[in-house]
Amino acid sequence: MASYKLSFKRSAEKELRAIPSPFLRKVVDKIRLLSEDPRPHGTQMLTGDDRYFRIRQGDWRIIYEVNDGAEEVIVIKIGHRREVYK
Repeated sequence: MASYKLSFKRSAEKELRAIPSPFLRKVVDKIRLLSEDPRPHGTQMLTGDDRYFRIRQGDWRIIYEVNDGAEEVIVIKIGHRREVYK
């Protein structure tokens, strides 16, 4: 499987910087793994569109889009489970 390019919406970059440091490394590691496997075990497809997915890292959620044609993963939103779906 080819390596996918990772990119971030500007808002997702801001949300990533706001994650407290004890959790940041694990969230970043989980995002990096998406470049090797954009649909790892535990991934859930979001309803409404088959391009959007959610992956969990502890209490944090990473919402992203997979563009297989361009081999790109676009991180759309990152947040705590209580807030990410609002």
